Amino acid sequence: MSSLAKLAAAVRERRAILFAGAGVSMSVGLPSWTELIDHMRGELGLENLDGTWTYQTLAEYYRLQHGSIGPLRSWMDRTWSVSLERVKESRIHDIIVELDFPIIYTTNYDNNLEQAYQLHDKRFVKVANTSDIVNADIGLPQIVKFHGDFDDDESLVIAETDYFKRLAFETPLDTKFKADALGRTLLFVGYSMSDLNIRLTLYRMWQTWRDSGRERDRPASFVFTAKEDPVQDAVLEQWGITVLHEKADHPAESMLAFLSRLRDAVAAG
Repeated sequence: MSSLAKLAAAVRERRAILFAGAGVSMSVGLPSWTELIDHMRGELGLENLDGTWTYQTLAEYYRLQHGSIGPLRSWMDRTWSVSLERVKESRIHDIIVELDFPIIYTTNYDNNLEQAYQLHDKRFVKVANTSDIVNADIGLPQIVKFHGDFDDDESLVIAETDYFKRLAFETPLDTKFKADALGRTLLFVGYSMSDLNIRLTLYRMWQTWRDSGRERDRPASFVFTAKEDPVQDAVLEQWGITVLHEKADHPAESMLAFLSRLRDAVAAG
């Protein structure tokens, strides 16, 4: 059985979890991390300084200078949004809803996935904090905002210390993820595999199974990337992750082609 067929079987049997990254949101026109960095540099008067800061470090400095992340969150909420029409026209979002994952984890702050479900009149529950975990209706698909949500400043994982706390892998959302993911197939789309947080998540899942002595029982997990990278592919495959690719001229086109093939394979079963 091919890798795509194995993934399609897991999706068909509702044993798969989708992990949706920035590439999914950028496909409908949301800004990149570079634009966020440029905005913070301007707000903080750092335009003329030569610094190779990450957006996490700049957000940490922003919080120190402004006392909170609130103003930045407000700007992001206004800027990192697209019209309902853009989401409605997105075939990528259409197919994600059609695939009917029981749980979707996303590290995106925007509400495009929620809008896509609403446009399809499909009920869901959003999980962004501990209270949401307690009150979630287990009969509905879950959209888990793993790095927080614009509706709750305290939930946002954006500054450096936020990431350090998340890397400890001990928050209630981390506990939920480990429980959800342990016996299911994982599919990561829209991520740069240079993202240390995601790589650490994948490594820890592999380590959990390896230490259990039952690694042979581990469900298959997959990462979709637009471009082939033999170095990244080899490292991820060492951790039991199958890397899938789809050739196209643009990352969004590649993702759409892959999701379309997956949907067709699910339907064919």
